[in-house]
Parts: sequence; structure tokens; C-alpha cells
Amino acid sequence: MGTLYIVATPIGNLKDITYRAVEILKNVDIIACEDTRVTRKLLTHYGITGKKLFSYHEHIEEKASDKIISLLKEGMDIALVSDAGTPCISDPGYRVVKKAWENSINVVPIPGPFAGAAALSASGLPSDRFIFVGFLPQKEKKKKEEIERLKQIGFTFILYESPVRVLKTLKIIEEIIPDSEVVVGKEITKIHERFIRGNIKDVYQYLDQNKDIIKGEFVIICNPVQSKEFNEDYIIETAEELYKKGKRIKEISKIISEETGFPKNRIYNLLLKKFNT
Repeated sequence: MGTLYIVATPIGNLKDITYRAVEILKNVDIIACEDTRVTRKLLTHYGITGKKLFSYHEHIEEKASDKIISLLKEGMDIALVSDAGTPCISDPGYRVVKKAWENSINVVPIPGPFAGAAALSASGLPSDRFIFVGFLPQKEKKKKEEIERLKQIGFTFILYESPVRVLKTLKIIEEIIPDSEVVVGKEITKIHERFIRGNIKDVYQYLDQNKDIIKGEFVIICNPVQSKEFNEDYIIETAEELYKKGKRIKEISKIISEETGFPKNRIYNLLLKKFNT
């Protein structure tokens, strides 16, 4: 049995590749890639010649995966690469990997560039918990439903978007999460790399007024912050129900804070006045 290597390649700047990745690409028998022209450009840059390339783009992925597995069974070592970044992450490839596991073939990841992580690291938005979404559904209704779901989850989320749809997607985010903080990363690691950061309304307005820069690939990082007015009536009403169930003021304050996002100390002080009078 051969080994299937999942090799991450640059997302723009050709220097963003690991020594190990170059070594693997030099030594494998075959390189399975989305577009042979894109991969050959990378190989030429690193002086890798005479390498057999095998195309597995998404339109023929099912059929191509069977061929790749067959070659692995013959003892060939194969590197799986995408046009840019880490294979199988918003790119074809997972079927090949799934079948490799099903056939007891050794799968080895060669980590490297990932546009979503690169943008998040430079965003300045909360990153202790985040959701990678990739591309949203193209239909507006489905897109709105997905953004509504992400709003409810409340974690920073990462989207990929094309220049054709980036404004429309930002407008939908503005409608559904008007107080959110957003960072839009454009052409990450490339010559025209740029980050636009701010409130969703300001970011949308800036890009809408500067349509000449809407070119290339985009990553949208959104922190679905929701500003809420401190609603004393709601807090007291909720607290009374919990108080009847035997909950203590300190415990009630914590429960309501977690539910609403209101400061726990402020809730506690309000309830202290209410229930001690």
C-alpha cells in the first residue's frame, strides 16, 4: 500500500509553503490536484520536474477517487493538493480521504496555509471559539437562514465569498446582525492584500462606495455582537419565577446573565434592592 499525503499549498504567496511539503512533493510518485496548470506553476517555482499529475477536480471527484485508491493499492505514494490552501477545507478531496480510510490506506496530513485561519489571526475579533462556515448557500432565503442560525450560536464565524456576492452577503449580515463587528480580508497573502475592519454598517458602506477594490477572493470574519438594552422589567419578572423555585439571588443573577449577556453584577445589585425591600 502506498501513502496518501494531504499537502497544504500556498493561498497566494508562493513562499508560504513548508520545507516538509516541498520534500513530499519531490518524493511522491503522483500528485493529485484540482488544476494541473496551477500545480505545475508551483512545482516549477520549486524546481520539481518530471512529476506525474492526476486531476481530481470536483466534477469528477467520485470517479477520480476510485482511480487514486487503485494507484495507492498498487504501492504508489500520492500527494493530494488543492489549487490553494489545505485540501478538503471548502475544496474537493474528502471523498478520496474517506475511501483511503475505508481501504486501510495510511493518510498523512502535511499542514500549512488556510485562508480562514490566516484572516482570523489578523482580525482582532474573539477567537477562543469560532465556526468555520466556508461558502454560504447562494439562494438568498437559505443564506438568511444560515446567518440567523450563526447569530443565535453567538460565536465568531468565518465565511468565504466571491467578489460577485460579497456586498450582498454583507448587506444580509447587516440586516440580521446590525451591531456585529466584521473584518473583510481581501486577497490574503497576495500583492493586493487588504483588511477592512469595523461595524458591519461601516464596512458595507465602505465597500459599496469603493467597488473598484472588489476583486479577488474574500474572507468575512464576523463577531455577532448584539447590543441589548438593560431591561429591568424582564429581569425582575424572570427573577421572580426563579425565586419561587428556591433559587438564590446570586444564582439567579448568573442564570439571567448567561441568558441575556447583561453584566452579572448589575443584575445582582438590581435584585438585591428588589428582594431585600
